[in-house]
Amino acid sequence: MDDSYLRVFTARVERVVGSSVALSQTAFHPLSGGVANDLGELIASGVRYRVFEVVEDASSDAILHKVTPNAQFEEGIAIEGQIDWERRYSLMKLHTASHILSSIMFEKYGAMVTGGHIEPDIAKDDFSLDTADRKVFEDAVSAVNEIISRGAEVRTYYEDREQALKIPGIVKLANRLPPNAEKLRLVEIRGVDIQADGGPHVRNTEEIDGIVLIGIDNKGRHKKRVYYKLA
Repeated sequence: MDDSYLRVFTARVERVVGSSVALSQTAFHPLSGGVANDLGELIASGVRYRVFEVVEDASSDAILHKVTPNAQFEEGIAIEGQIDWERRYSLMKLHTASHILSSIMFEKYGAMVTGGHIEPDIAKDDFSLDTADRKVFEDAVSAVNEIISRGAEVRTYYEDREQALKIPGIVKLANRLPPNAEKLRLVEIRGVDIQADGGPHVRNTEEIDGIVLIGIDNKGRHKKRVYYKLA
């Protein structure tokens, strides 16, 4: 939440649930907010265990790390976590690019985000838009790349929920408000966009190098899907 660039961390095992473990703290991003989960390793007593899935436990709000079958973990032991950085960095770049794209679509067409998902090699976003004209998205991607090339600073900070929701354009997800928390984590791309968001991002848009439009799908009235990847 506070440092998307943290690749290695230490923690203690708090709970073991089958082949999953909950830790005292973690840098692994779970599957949430339309962003794929991190992968990596947990190291305990010199043994490396592959983390192949990370999810939120709705009943306890804990982050569960699903690891290699037959892994031996005991509550209280110390571990070291290592993030698959290449995967994480690609997710960060595409995630920040998606915020720029949603800002452009909202500003030019009043289109809200109705769905989407980001993997390291491809992203897709659904917009509440009637037209399936490819040029609309070609122009939008071109505008995204222009902003990326300018090198806009990206910063995260926290704001009281009541005050945050007064910011124009703070919510770009159709029919969905941010979590009901006293403080919201805001992601601001200087001079471009500000949204309530809980995922990892780059510090500056110039890190992204650009995106490439792959294609669009007409998913019905008021729903157009765009696919893109890193340049």
